[in-house]
Amino acid sequence: MAAPLMQKLSESLGSPEPAVRLILSILIGYPCAVVYRRFLFHQPATVLHLFHLFSGLALAAFNFGAQLYHSAVCILVQFLMLRLMGRTVTTVLSSFTFQMVYLLAGYYYTATEQYDIKWTMPHCVLTLKLVGLAFDYYDGGKEPSKLSLEQKSSALPSVPSLLEVAGFSYFYGGFLVGPQFTLRSYQKLVAGELTDCPGQPPNSVFPAMKRFGLGFLFLAIYTIFAPYYQDSYYLTDEFEAQPFWYRCVFILLWGKVMLYKYVSCWVIAEGVCILTGLGYNGMVDGKHQWDACANMKVWLFETTPLFGGTIASFNINTNAWAARHVFKRLKFLGNKTLSHVTTLVFLTIWHGLHSGYILCFSMEFFIITVERQAQALVRDSPQLTRLANSPLYPLIYVIQQFFHWLFMGYPLVAFCLFTYDKWLKVYSSVYFCGHVFFFVAYLILSYLRKALVPKTRTE
Repeated sequence: MAAPLMQKLSESLGSPEPAVRLILSILIGYPCAVVYRRFLFHQPATVLHLFHLFSGLALAAFNFGAQLYHSAVCILVQFLMLRLMGRTVTTVLSSFTFQMVYLLAGYYYTATEQYDIKWTMPHCVLTLKLVGLAFDYYDGGKEPSKLSLEQKSSALPSVPSLLEVAGFSYFYGGFLVGPQFTLRSYQKLVAGELTDCPGQPPNSVFPAMKRFGLGFLFLAIYTIFAPYYQDSYYLTDEFEAQPFWYRCVFILLWGKVMLYKYVSCWVIAEGVCILTGLGYNGMVDGKHQWDACANMKVWLFETTPLFGGTIASFNINTNAWAARHVFKRLKFLGNKTLSHVTTLVFLTIWHGLHSGYILCFSMEFFIITVERQAQALVRDSPQLTRLANSPLYPLIYVIQQFFHWLFMGYPLVAFCLFTYDKWLKVYSSVYFCGHVFFFVAYLILSYLRKALVPKTRTE
């Protein structure tokens, strides 16, 4: 009976059934959090682990049916690695290799030429959780003096139980779309420590509802405008027949609307974590903070005119995970650029095997490099600094935002269309304007940095 009901609901909403199931599953996290707060907050850890385990399994079954066994297998293997191999580099490397190979094999065998909601979607979130778990367990065996403050806060003093790892992995607030959090944070949640009033459920209803309302607003915006900005429109003769300026503006607006799909899910899921207390982040300036699980800085995302600002505001937990477990652990290379490139390569592979991911992250690196050059030029040139701080700045800001969102949407074309033949068709239709723009900008900025900056420094 559930299947026909879901089919009717998806038809009435005009959305694919898997997408409707996903949104409902994220929303179900709120009543689960209420049950935890009202009836389970003071219960023993075993009861809480079981609640998180079976609620997460129910959501997995609701969305993916019998394919939930993929997550169960990886969780069991990860636990056995920790138990049998101990706090060794071999454990970390074995965990990384097994979990990534399993994920990539899933991508390979389930891949299509369009974005599908299937078991690999939550599994990529789980992969980072389990690999991070191996790192944290390994760090727990080091001397505290050899750990950073970040590593000290997440290091595990003892091997977790299978039930603990399962509850952590299937926790309803983060199983499907994130956010990422450490097992230490989960242990504090189960121990009742993540609260602003010790011994009682946190006063987090209002902060949670604020995130829910904001996420629902973004979901409404996406639902209203998404039908007008479909990925498939790029491949039509109608799109190619449009004027050049129209195609560019379409890329700008499409990119903005498309990202709201992710923003809405992450912000709503964050509200679930806040409601349970997992989002509690201590006190700053006498105020309780609830942003420990924030995956979006919404105000920065909406107002920044910088590519770097958008990246810093988007998918924060995944970026923080990559910085903590990939970028910073490559310090031994002695080269930040090489560490950055390696981190981007990892994120590219983690997203999937399509060529569009490779192109998207390659362009991201190049765009950020050009933007940093431009910022350095403005910073080192008194004339440009005065212009940036002049009354003309509002006009500069508007122009900057236009180019910012135009060229944010530009690499996302490859990210969303996946395959070579599709994204090449779109980029050809706009004469590779983004590629040309940033290549020329890179050459000009490199010349100006050499020609103008030394003069301004000697003046």
